[in-house]
Amino acid sequence: MTVIKLKSGGLWVHAPIAPTKECIKLLKELGAPVEYIVLPTFAYEHKIFVGPFSRKFPKAQVWVAPRQWSWPLNLPLEFFGIFRAKILEDEDLSTPWADEIEQKVLSSPEVDAVIYVPKKPPECINKEYLLASAKNGLAVKLLSKGKKVPDEPVVDNEINRQKGWERMVLQILFLGPSNLLEPNASFAQMSQKLIVSPIIKTLVFSKVPEKIRDWIDGIARDWKFKRIIPAHFAGPIKAGRAELLAAFAFLDDLLGERYITRPSLALLFTSLMGKAASYFPPDDMKTLSSLDELLVSVGAVKKTVSGRER
Repeated sequence: MTVIKLKSGGLWVHAPIAPTKECIKLLKELGAPVEYIVLPTFAYEHKIFVGPFSRKFPKAQVWVAPRQWSWPLNLPLEFFGIFRAKILEDEDLSTPWADEIEQKVLSSPEVDAVIYVPKKPPECINKEYLLASAKNGLAVKLLSKGKKVPDEPVVDNEINRQKGWERMVLQILFLGPSNLLEPNASFAQMSQKLIVSPIIKTLVFSKVPEKIRDWIDGIARDWKFKRIIPAHFAGPIKAGRAELLAAFAFLDDLLGERYITRPSLALLFTSLMGKAASYFPPDDMKTLSSLDELLVSVGAVKKTVSGRER
């Protein structure tokens, strides 16, 4: 969740989290009313909190990304407790905050763009959760690359908390990573750099590469920024145009040279950075690749390359 205080004195809340007592207390400490609540995606993990959050601030206007939908049943926003919502439009100068906050709305789909996984677990994660993840349970036994999994108690120390954090991250990013028993190598590949989530890359962005390329290039071209605030994991992150383009370097492989819209020197620099930023361990990607193939086979999604069905 990101909160910005506007010139009006009110608060602009982007991607609100659950309105817990702690969350509401922190907002009230700002000493300003919540004027606008923004849902920037159709993703369930964000949408589910907007209704409860808006009820805590009934005078606030709710704005949502266009083309809202849900799966497996396409339910209206009212089902989620979101009423009288206004629709965000790309580069809309009529929004109440237009002279302070610019917006570029991805035409489709509206999901989280980038993330940054910190090396150490955030303080907000309870140590009990970290230690529970460090235990060699069923998931570890199934995802251990055939190695013998020791059955031993988990002692509360920094090593085990770190192991729990690394296992958490890999399961979130890959659903079924290749080796939870020894997560260090895969975790090192995914942490401390700006990346596109493997799930989003595989199941969403790879389906509409031209739209994503145009959107990212527009941001890099029009906005001079030094920080990015992802909706998940760590933020704000010190990152600019080069880091953003590097995270999306995989689009160049999907689209080929004929879709290059950047100067050759910038492309070369971004390509070199992107090889590291968009590289995901192949063994860890197997579950996602299989899921993608399943969804394509049942017609849930289309498999596309450069905007055309294969």
